[in-house]
Parts: sequence; structure tokens; C-alpha cells
Amino acid sequence: MTTSREEHPPGRGQPSSQGTGTAAGEGELARRLADAARDLQERSGPQEVMDEIVALAVRMVPGAEESSISMTRKAHVYSAAATGDLPRSFDRLQGETGQGPCVDALLRERTVRVDDLAGDARWPYLAARATDLGVRSLLCFQLFVHGDNLGALNLMSGRGAAFGDESEHVGLLLASHAAVAVADAQELEHVSAALVHRDVIGQAKGILMERFKITADQAFGLLAKVSQDSNRKLHAVAEELTRTGTLRP
Repeated sequence: MTTSREEHPPGRGQPSSQGTGTAAGEGELARRLADAARDLQERSGPQEVMDEIVALAVRMVPGAEESSISMTRKAHVYSAAATGDLPRSFDRLQGETGQGPCVDALLRERTVRVDDLAGDARWPYLAARATDLGVRSLLCFQLFVHGDNLGALNLMSGRGAAFGDESEHVGLLLASHAAVAVADAQELEHVSAALVHRDVIGQAKGILMERFKITADQAFGLLAKVSQDSNRKLHAVAEELTRTGTLRP
């Protein structure tokens, strides 16, 4: 049976195994989250949105000292945004060892809480190498929208057992706002890029139609052939033509 857009696989958007689901101060939290959502709406692109998210996480989530957003590219884990060198180093270490709480949150669709990384048997290779970094406690949330995995929001502390149920509660709500903001920013960026590409291709077609007295379809076909023969994007071929006046085969 197909999962509906409103349903989430088990573990997604849920507390970690340590969480009891209890927290206080709902009214104040709602106000702070509303302010955070407005701040994210004012950011112009995905990178700016993610930079603001990690900064908000440190300000809002009890116990958080550093934060990052982890993503994967060709099975490689990297920091798409981070509050400093420490979370970037930790993400690199997870990528090298192929394991860690952020990797689990990112790939296994769950919230992960770590009270003492050095003594946690779930990631022995990572724990053995992470001691020198000074990371003891972690809280990691998957970022997802309508089934699409966008990454993981990671919170770190040099203190043991730094994160409690309130941290999870605030973090889960922030992660849900963050995922929507990232997805919206990415979609807007894609739409903007598509409009720019369409305009450039239209200009290039006009140049070719005027120069060779051909139809719009013939001009597009010529651009497409050069794109295929030169192994370049169609919009890149069009941009070069509008910029230089030449159509390089």
C-alpha cells in the first residue's frame, strides 16, 4: 500500500529511544518558533537558509553548543552548513568511518540521542577517533518533507548527557520548520534558475533565427545538436552564444 503524504515511516519525526515526549513552556516555544520561521522566510537561498538554521539550533535547543546540517553526495557525508570547525570535522570523521549518529539520522530515518559518545557501542570506530575532537553529547534529527530526505540537523556538546527531553522536543519542532524552509528555498532556486535559462535560450534562438533565417524549432534543434556534440548543457551553449556571438561546435 502506498504511504500518503501525511504519513511518515516509523521513526521519522519521532523522539529518540531515550525520549519520553514530555516538555514544558509550549506557549513561549510556539512564539520562538514563529519568529524562527519568519527569519528563515527572509533568507534568499538554500545556503543562507541552512546557515541560519544551524545558528537558530544553537540559540534555541537546550544543551546545544555547535550545530551542523549533514548531507550525502554519492554516499559521502559532508557538512552543508555548520557553526564552526568542530561540527565540520565531526562530519568528515563520520564520512571516513562510514558510521555515526548523524549518519543514522540521515539514512535510517530516526532521531538519535547520544549521552556519551566515547562509551557508546553503536559506533565503535567513530568513538575511538572522535575523543580528541571533544564531542561527547549529540542530538541528530532527519530533515524531510513529504518523503524526501533533505539531510540531518545535528546538535553537539562537549558535556556528557547535555540533551534531555526538552532538547528533543524543541529540536524536532525546529527540524520540521527547517525542512520546509530548505525545501522551499531549493524549489525557489530551481525555479529562478529555470527562468534564467529559459530567457537565455530564447535570446540564443533569436540570434540564430535572425542570422540564418530559420524557424524557432530549427534554431532550438541547432542549439540542442551543439549541446549534444560538445557534451555541454543547453543553457551553457546558449549563454556562450549570447555572450560571444559564436556557436562553438
